[in-house]
Amino acid sequence: MRGKAFIVGAFEHPTRLAVDRSLAQLHADVARGALADAGLSLSDVDGYFCAGDVPGWGAPGVGPFSIVEYLGLQPRHLETTESWGSSYLHHVAQATRAIADGRCTVALITQAGRPRAERQRPDANHLGQPQTTCEAPFEMPYGAAVTNLYAMCAMRHQYEHGTSAEQLAWIKVAASHHAQHNPQAMLRSVVTVDDVLNSPLIAAPLRRLDCCVISDGGGALVVAHPSIARSLKRPLITPVGAGYSISHLNGGYFDLLASGGVQSGADAFAEARLQPRDIRYASLYDSFTITVLIQLENLGFCAPGQGGAFVADGKLISGVGPLAVNTDGGGLCNNHPGHRGGMARLIEAVRQLRGEAHPAVQQPDCALALAHGTGGLLGSRHGSATLILERL
Repeated sequence: MRGKAFIVGAFEHPTRLAVDRSLAQLHADVARGALADAGLSLSDVDGYFCAGDVPGWGAPGVGPFSIVEYLGLQPRHLETTESWGSSYLHHVAQATRAIADGRCTVALITQAGRPRAERQRPDANHLGQPQTTCEAPFEMPYGAAVTNLYAMCAMRHQYEHGTSAEQLAWIKVAASHHAQHNPQAMLRSVVTVDDVLNSPLIAAPLRRLDCCVISDGGGALVVAHPSIARSLKRPLITPVGAGYSISHLNGGYFDLLASGGVQSGADAFAEARLQPRDIRYASLYDSFTITVLIQLENLGFCAPGQGGAFVADGKLISGVGPLAVNTDGGGLCNNHPGHRGGMARLIEAVRQLRGEAHPAVQQPDCALALAHGTGGLLGSRHGSATLILERL
């Protein structure tokens, strides 16, 4: 993938409460922002990539067509892969391949949501229409919800590996140390391990501060053909490795602590011809603290069962440990728009590679970054996407 296409534009919406913006307006805002960042316009876009967060997705085929019309696009290529929070990492890989195949030259990827303004429960989209899913008659009677499924993963990790609540809390502490430097972050106050442990219990063993924020907003990326990218005088950020995997319960024969990241990460590193030790910055999906811990192990940054020790004592804080994670504050403190955190994680990875992160958290000479997203639910069925980016 190296050099086949470049990320030339990135934009994160500044709002966290969109009471004055419709969902379509949020998509338009981030599209214009990312294109302006690239030095391009809507008329330059000939490829559009979106997921189920676009308006009107429930009407078959209407959502993607409607937003294309709303934005005034005339695409030659349209991609509508829906994989929840992992969609946008997958879209970057697909856009790179589409550009390499000659199907488009400038690809726009948008994401937006306003669950905070609409007072939408985090599990509303995942589990709100149980009658339509194959597993509903067998699982819904037991009250599956987002928080208790992730809590189940955390409890299993504690049981198998002796992971402590204090170790999990360090993930939130690291996020808060980064968020204090982000003026757009929802939670900018630095917290301690005791603050996390003393926050209200939500689903044992997870507490309130183990959970991500609920926010409105969104983000967008622009991926361009090399000839266009080199004319824009923007930093050359190229995908070098990508992986995607779906993980499910396999009729009950599965490992609760092995997400799709085991396969997607291995595939991305193999394509990039890199090892986890080569990465100094990672944007990891952080819907809960346990989400980060499992991803670190599954992606090979530490051995299974060693995640607790890997994150303890502030080792994920920029400038402290060997791997800085989510230097914008992540979903735990900054932004988790529309219950989909993949786009925001990608944007911070681009900032790090451009040298545009806050000086207090910027990794020196950051030339490689990894972004990883989970769409769906750990502890249940989900899709995982891993993307490795390089600054040339």
